Parts: sequence; structure tokens; C-alpha cells
Amino acid sequence: MRLGNVWNLGVKEIWGLLRDPIMLVLIVYAFTVGVYSGGSAVPETLNKAPIAIVDEDRSPLSARIISAFYPPFFLPPEIITQDQMDARMDAGLDTFALNIPPEFQRDVLAGKNPAIQLNVDATRVSQAFTGSGYVQTIVTGEVRAFAERYRSNLTLPVEIAGRVRFNPELSKSYFAAVMQLINQVTMLSIILTGAALIRERERGTIEHLLVMPVTPLEVMTSKVAAMGLVVLLATGFSLVAVVAGLMAVPIQGSKWLFLGGTALHLFATTSMGIFLGMFARSMPQFGLLLMLILLPLQMLSGGSTPRESMPEWVQLVMLSAPTTHFVMLAQGILYRGAGLAIVWPQFFSLVVIGALFFGITLSRFRKTLGSMG
Repeated sequence: MRLGNVWNLGVKEIWGLLRDPIMLVLIVYAFTVGVYSGGSAVPETLNKAPIAIVDEDRSPLSARIISAFYPPFFLPPEIITQDQMDARMDAGLDTFALNIPPEFQRDVLAGKNPAIQLNVDATRVSQAFTGSGYVQTIVTGEVRAFAERYRSNLTLPVEIAGRVRFNPELSKSYFAAVMQLINQVTMLSIILTGAALIRERERGTIEHLLVMPVTPLEVMTSKVAAMGLVVLLATGFSLVAVVAGLMAVPIQGSKWLFLGGTALHLFATTSMGIFLGMFARSMPQFGLLLMLILLPLQMLSGGSTPRESMPEWVQLVMLSAPTTHFVMLAQGILYRGAGLAIVWPQFFSLVVIGALFFGITLSRFRKTLGSMG
């Protein structure tokens, strides 16, 4: 392999990308607006959830419960009748509908442990799961305070001293921002290399390469290096300007070590992009293939759901995916401040996986160019 040919072909790839405004807009959007919106859109707490209350007791206790729901967690409660509850829920007007039964206060004071019905619109997923706990805590607290006539201050025999590490504020945006950046790195690296190959096939320029004194290894290396460099530079900018700057996410470890791991991850994903580009005959076909690949890589790599909660066979299969190891090293470096002594197994795994993907893709690429010649 001659480095001069790789350099010239790489420069050609960069110029081809610069002449594609759609791809440039996609890169800028993905590493700025995409990362910021994906990280900041995760709801931290319940906010202005609509709630309706059926007060069949009309007692001081029920009035106390109604007054406990107030902004910003909930909108002012709508007092409705039993007949209106299901209709309002069906119309999507209320996320929560609380039904306080008749003689509720009397049963509480008599120690009968009465039940309150809570209807939840589970289609509003984030509010439903978070808000159910809020409603239960509020109702339980008000009933206990009313029954005891004061805010109880129980002394528990065991005290748990919690210590939250790596994210003391339990901010979901800290986690979501980095995971969104990882998803953008994987997506853009596959798209850029695959689109570059399809673009050459559509324009007929790939036939020109067949008559030039260049080898398939030089052609493929130039595409991997050029597109990988573009994504790597965009990743560094997004990490510093968007994640650490605009979103104020504390970065605990070395940014350079993370970018080194990103480069190894790009070695594998750019090879995957060329591999998919050889099968797709057009960009629409490439987009369909991309969905089949990206969704498992993003959902099963440990970025969205902890790997320990997945079936064991899924965990085993996903060890062959570069995103699994990239998520591990990214969380270790950026969250926990891990050094190379801790994340070297992930670096080694990415080298092995990248070499396998590159070798398989190069073999297929040689056959493809040979059949065209």
C-alpha cells in the first residue's frame, strides 16, 4: 500500500463530501442539535401533569388531598364526577384520575385502611411511570398527617447513608447527552462511508478507479480514514462545545483517551458502512439496511438498557458488536474517569473487531471491484 495514493484518494473523498450539502447539514445537525436535543429532552421530574379528582367523600381529608396537588408537578386538579372520569381519560384530557370513595375519612379514622382508585393514562409513558409514585407519596403523606394530626417524624432503627457517585445530582441529561453522542458517532460513520461508495457508483467514478494504478486496499483505506477523520473531528467538537460546554456535563476522564477509543470504534463502523454500501444499489436501499443494523447496535449495546438486564444470549452475541465495547469505555472514561489501565480490554476488543470487519469488507470489496472490471 502506497501512502501517497491513500492521501490523494482521501483528499478526493473529503472534496466529494464538501460538495454534498445534504451530508454536511446532516453532520452539523447530528453533532450539535441532535446531541443537545437528545440529551436535554429526557424529563428530569414530573412537570405540569394533568390530574382530575372525583371527590365522593367531600370531607376535610379529601379537601386536604386535593390541595396537595399543585404546580409545577401537577396542574390544578379538575374536580369531576364519576361519570366524567372515563370519558375524560378516553379523550386524553387527564393523565391521572383519582377517585376518593364515600366515607373515606371515616374509614381512615376507624383504622379500616380504605383504598383510593388511581387511573393512569399509560400512553403518556414518562408522566405515567414517574407520576404514579408522586401521587402515591402525596396521598399517603396527607392521610398519615391527617390521622396523626401532625407530620410524623419517625426514627428508623437503621439509617442508610446514601452516596451517589459519578452523577451526584442524578441528572438524566448527563447520561443522555453522552449516549446520544455515541449514537451519532455510530450512525454518521456508517452513513458517510456507505454513501461515499454509493455516490461513486451512481456517478460512475468508481469505474475510473479500476483503470488507475491503485489497489482495493488503498481505495478502502482512504475511505475509512477520510470519513473516520471527519466524524472524529465532529465528535471532539461536540464533546467540548455541546456536551461539556452548552450542557455543562462534567467530564471526569481524559478527552484524548476517549477520542482514541472513538478512532478505534470508527475503524470498525466505517468498514461496516462500506460493507453495506456494496450490497445497496441506491441510497433508499442503503437507508433500509441501515435501520436493520443501527437499531440493534443502539438498543442492545448497553447505552439505553444495562446489559445485565438483557438475556444472556443477547449479551453474548452483542460482544461481537463494536458499540458494546465503545459504550463501556465511554462510560468508564467520561463518567468514572477511568484510565487506560482499566479500559484496555475494550480498546483491545475494538482493535480485534475492527480488524475483522476491515478484513471481511476488504475481501468483499476486492471481489466487487474485480467483477466490475
